[in-house]
Amino acid sequence: MERISWNQYFMAQSHLLALRSTCTRLAVGATIVRDKRIIAGGYNGSIAGGVHCTDVGCYVVDNHCVRTIHAEMNALLQCAKFGVPTEGAEIYVTHFPCLQCSKALIQAGIKQVYYAKNYKNHPYALELFDQAGVQVEQVEFDETTLDLKKNEKWDYVKQLLNHLAQLGVSEKELSQWNEQAIKLFKTRLFS
Repeated sequence: MERISWNQYFMAQSHLLALRSTCTRLAVGATIVRDKRIIAGGYNGSIAGGVHCTDVGCYVVDNHCVRTIHAEMNALLQCAKFGVPTEGAEIYVTHFPCLQCSKALIQAGIKQVYYAKNYKNHPYALELFDQAGVQVEQVEFDETTLDLKKNEKWDYVKQLLNHLAQLGVSEKELSQWNEQAIKLFKTRLFS
């Protein structure tokens, strides 16, 4: 069995947190880490006890949902609430942080920002990170890493494709099915 890297492990945690998001526009998760230990996590959604966008829709002002607290802010606020220092910590976020979250991360002493997907990357955020000496790195994340049944699914799809070939399905059609499998599983199943 091959172990995933630390970056993939912490990014997987952020993707799991994003599954708790109540934002209907974009699900985001964030994990704060210090010394290879998770110290906080957050996802984007409404205030604790408040109504959620998933229930009543977004409250959009100037193209921003004002009901939502961003994942990074929720993680930082969790640290503040429980007295956990963030100086020198790292954060793993499913999407590049917005400008306001970027400033908050710098002020909180976060020294490394890892993100999986580009999302409206603000040039001033990058400039501020550089000025503050915060390292920023994109961590490619394969969401199938979270699929504990991935190998069984691969085997099943491979059997189906082989069965279709035995039934005489055209090479062109098999190729189309194979390309779809590649997109889903990030590997070639039928040759």
